[in-house]
Amino acid sequence: MIERKFLLRRVIVYILGLLVLGFGTTLSINADLGVAPVVSVPYIISLIFDMHMTIPVFVIFGVFVLLQIAILRKDFMWINLTQLFFAFLFGFFTDFAAFVIGDFAIPTYVGRLATLGISIVLIAAGIVIFMSARLVNLPPEGLVDTIAQKIPGGTFYKVKIVMDSILVLIAVPLAFVFLGELAGIREGTFISAILIGRAIPLVERVILPGLRKAGL
Repeated sequence: MIERKFLLRRVIVYILGLLVLGFGTTLSINADLGVAPVVSVPYIISLIFDMHMTIPVFVIFGVFVLLQIAILRKDFMWINLTQLFFAFLFGFFTDFAAFVIGDFAIPTYVGRLATLGISIVLIAAGIVIFMSARLVNLPPEGLVDTIAQKIPGGTFYKVKIVMDSILVLIAVPLAFVFLGELAGIREGTFISAILIGRAIPLVERVILPGLRKAGL
């Protein structure tokens, strides 16, 4: 019974982390200064095919899982395929957050920068929360963690910065070729690529003590 309660607590914390991440992602879109790097490619695809984020997120995150399999090979734990389910859930939460907060953003350019700052903190917090549940990573974080383990001296947040930057470099030509403009890719995307990874260890110091008190 105790184990079941502990597992249920971890699942609730994990889902809470995904929800926070979804709201952070939506705010990054609403800031209109460029979407968060991790969803830059799915966002461009959603614009190209005029669809909600859920399916593009699921497809691109599926590619991240395939990359994990290619890197780890026989060391890949097949339980990590459940990342695909949680990727779909994250896409759903992103659409849900868009429904709840609509196009909310603080007016003026400074206000939009503040909205972007809030989104960066929420995205970092969401990552810290769901990873603290120690279930499975989301595919982007799973890939980052896999690469960090394979690189001598590699750390999660440093690899996260590099991966976010690569995703932006992929999204830019996609936007130009299929949309004829840098839709969704602006200065905020590059700011997020640099700051989200750096914000994670800072947010950990604030959130982790409380989560440990909760028994995680």
